[in-house]
Amino acid sequence: MISSTLTGSFRDAPLVVVEDSDEDFDTLVEAARRAGVTRAIRRVASGGDCLALLSGEPGARGDGLATPPVLPVLILMDLNSHGVDGRDALVAIKNSASLKAIPLVVLTTSANPRDVAFCYEAGANAYHVKPVRHDQYLLLLRAVLLYWLASATLHTAAAGAD
Repeated sequence: MISSTLTGSFRDAPLVVVEDSDEDFDTLVEAARRAGVTRAIRRVASGGDCLALLSGEPGARGDGLATPPVLPVLILMDLNSHGVDGRDALVAIKNSASLKAIPLVVLTTSANPRDVAFCYEAGANAYHVKPVRHDQYLLLLRAVLLYWLASATLHTAAAGAD
């Protein structure tokens, strides 16, 4: 099990996943289980849904009601989604004083150098191209989760911990 040395509400902060593919999300959940991740995983299908979840805007739950803002420990972002895509959400998150310290890792099928450059210039913390093979994607996800949730020292101010 991945243990955390973080204190306060940050220790319980969820992992937010922007993923519109059920198959890719199921693979992520499997990788998290294998990595011993015990944090809640909050899934949204688009960049717009992610921004709504992070801000507590109506629509984040799909029922039109406002909710408390969710401040995650980590955001895993697929770039290509309907509505507000991952690129626009990335820019909005990294331009927000209250959200920019949250690590944001891009997981996408695009190996286009322009996408890679755009994401890093916009403030992405990492960029990974999703492997086509399930077993390779599972290994990548497990490595990403272990790095960000077990090895990296995270900025606790991003999740409102004092």
